Amino acid sequence: MIKSPHPYGQYAEQCAGLQAPLACLNLDLLEQNAQEVLRRAGGKPVRIATKSIRSLEVLRYVSRLSPRFQGLMCYSPWEAAALAQAGFDDVLLGYPTMDAAALSELAKYSVRAHHVTLMADGLEQLQLAETIGRQEGACFAICLDVDMSSSLYGIHFGVRRSPLRTVEETLRLAEYIRRSPSLRLRGVMGYEAQMAGVADRVPGATMMNTIVRHLKRRSGKDIQERRSRIVQALSAEGHELAFVNGGGTGSLGFTAADASVTEVTAGSAFFNPALFDHYAGLRLYPAASFALPVVRIPKQGIYTCFGGGYVASGKAGKDKYPRPIWPECGILLPNEGAGEVQTPVQYPEAGSGVSLQTGDWIWFRHAKAGELCERFRELHVVKGGVRIGTWSTYRGEGWCFG
Repeated sequence: MIKSPHPYGQYAEQCAGLQAPLACLNLDLLEQNAQEVLRRAGGKPVRIATKSIRSLEVLRYVSRLSPRFQGLMCYSPWEAAALAQAGFDDVLLGYPTMDAAALSELAKYSVRAHHVTLMADGLEQLQLAETIGRQEGACFAICLDVDMSSSLYGIHFGVRRSPLRTVEETLRLAEYIRRSPSLRLRGVMGYEAQMAGVADRVPGATMMNTIVRHLKRRSGKDIQERRSRIVQALSAEGHELAFVNGGGTGSLGFTAADASVTEVTAGSAFFNPALFDHYAGLRLYPAASFALPVVRIPKQGIYTCFGGGYVASGKAGKDKYPRPIWPECGILLPNEGAGEVQTPVQYPEAGSGVSLQTGDWIWFRHAKAGELCERFRELHVVKGGVRIGTWSTYRGEGWCFG
């Protein structure tokens, strides 16, 4: 939960003279979030999830904050190539790919002093990588993605990701990799999305919170047992793993406590989008936000902003809307939400003390971390109460990875 006072009133002064819409990153709050990540990770290394950040300069900044921030997890093969080209030497592709052209590009980095590791959970992915590796004279490092979802009370608790669930299935793919001169097994990932990505402290949802926490406890035991069995079986068959990866912002403490895991992943924690306000035990601060200008006032207490339709991905719902946070007490209109071109924000007629004019700004937080930087070319960076400059986002670099 947010513990710090809102800094948005200061942002208006720090960003005076700039043109909105704009996005802002507070490095003091980001650093506090980074310390919370390290605390919850115990003594284990933390791999940074790039999809939640999408800015080269922010990735470099976070990487320098502690020697325990080791490596990146990216979401696109073309992104992996771009990050390797930018100088990052340990890049894990977090999702499988069937993009032959991208694999040909990545083959360049498999023969250099880079660790670009592909993700796989099926034979077809391995066969394509093997074919490209043979053509390019490369040997691809592979990480096997093992499903960590649970079946509880007839409910699929988790997400539909990898088809790899059992020891036997995992060993079969590992053996295929061992027999191929173009592939080598480097790691295993078991991402427990139902632990990392499901809030369990949502205001006004006491019964659902209780149910989710119960499901998490039941699922947690299953996750640890299955992940441990798979890692032990691979070791018994002579497979040497450089890493066993797991976790996300919402499950850092749980995953770090698993003896079979050698590193955890975090991304959203550094920006702390609005969805992560409702996780038990997390002490994070709102480091990233964006401002929209008021362009008209259709009625007293309603201020219509330009833009704002930055709705987060995932299951559709009001929790995926951006949240107006400064001035306080603003709400989105239920019949309009956040619009592609305009977003009306309503304030109570009495009690809020808010009186805005056209040209004034309303500050928002995005529901999820990753898509924020897809909307802006740059982040206005604040540290020590002073705006110190701008950092490019992927969009500002001209990058679009889908």
